[in-house]
Amino acid sequence: MKGIFKPNNPKKYRGDHTNIIYRSSWELRFMQFLDEHKDVIRWSSEELVIPYRSPIDGRVHRYFPDFWVEKIDRQGKKGVTVVEIKPFKETQEPRPQKKLTKGYLYEVKTWGINSSKWKAAKAYCADRGWKFMIATEKDLGIKY
Repeated sequence: MKGIFKPNNPKKYRGDHTNIIYRSSWELRFMQFLDEHKDVIRWSSEELVIPYRSPIDGRVHRYFPDFWVEKIDRQGKKGVTVVEIKPFKETQEPRPQKKLTKGYLYEVKTWGINSSKWKAAKAYCADRGWKFMIATEKDLGIKY
């Protein structure tokens, strides 16, 4: 599922609010939440760039996290959280298998790349006093 999100509150969007692209129904659901939630001050989707070193080729690549969110917490303080939306299965390291199938090798490669991205994102956010989180279908209240 892909499409362009049309916000009801375009002033809350940090970036070009006429070109907000969602790549899954989960991202769409999260965008709707951000657009409507009263504690969200500003947000953006795939506007932030974080460099990371790939374990596959050793080169520096660019990681575009799914969301950047500025909100007011329960204590009334402003804070920023960078959010990545992923299926829960992809947030877990693949279990070692005796038979090296193409599917298993793909999972290992994906896990290695994602782990590198998330490590870089955590460091990037920590340097700025931000938080980094991975949201899964469980966090979004989606039965999968």
